[in-house]
Amino acid sequence: MMNLELDQDGHLVDYTLWTPEVAQELANSLELELTDWHLNILHAVRQFYQQFGHSPATRPLIKFLMKSVSPDINNAMLQEKFNTGLVARHLSRLAGVPKPANCL
Repeated sequence: MMNLELDQDGHLVDYTLWTPEVAQELANSLELELTDWHLNILHAVRQFYQQFGHSPATRPLIKFLMKSVSPDINNAMLQEKFNTGLVARHLSRLAGVPKPANCL
């Protein structure tokens, strides 16, 4: 297990320390084995964060992923593939970016 500095919500304190290995370590809590598909999504979440300066809420995230990754992406698919109902929250966490402002 890596020694990762996480905030109280389980997000990386320093998003620049993110790597695919870090993402897998974080994904272990969801009993999730990351594939190249998952990593493409997480790279896009990081791109959103860098482009807009904040972590995405679910709806803008899905629109962004439909443009940048695949037009077939939807909320149900992300919930299934990432083993979570909290799509924006967990994708931000796995991508190493802060928790979206509107998430509890």
